[in-house]
Amino acid sequence: MRPQTGDYPAFYDTYISLAAGTDVQSVLSRSLKSLEGFLHTIPDTLSDFAYAEGKWTVKEVLQHCIDTERIFAYRALSHARGEQQSLPGFEQDDYAATVAVNRRTLASLVEEFLLVRRTTLLLFEGLTREDLERTGIINRNPIKTLCWGFIIEGHWLHHQRILKEKYGL
Repeated sequence: MRPQTGDYPAFYDTYISLAAGTDVQSVLSRSLKSLEGFLHTIPDTLSDFAYAEGKWTVKEVLQHCIDTERIFAYRALSHARGEQQSLPGFEQDDYAATVAVNRRTLASLVEEFLLVRRTTLLLFEGLTREDLERTGIINRNPIKTLCWGFIIEGHWLHHQRILKEKYGL
């Protein structure tokens, strides 16, 4: 089942539209191989490259994607388990400003990202249809659990496209 308009806040439309497929588990399963393939093509020499002043480096983009996937997976878990409190948003630039990504190697970020994606996949593989259909609240807006898997993949695809187009990867 694929998210339908009204299953999620319109803000996530871009991400959901980028994630091809109709079944969240297969979308995430297929994504793991392509994610791994892309991450392993990034040359270490470009890991601290930013395409313009004030833009994130390649390592900062990867850290952002890792952090965001963890947050979105937590939201999926919360909603699948029936949480009815409105979960808060997060400010990506505040997160990016507080992480010491310059102390990390590209290889360690790649390893972490792949492990996070594997745990995200395992989370979604363990959810029932009822869990996926369950609705939770984000920033006072309803969203079905299954949407988070499509959002996770679409968020990465959005940043992968930027890495290709703006960073030349």
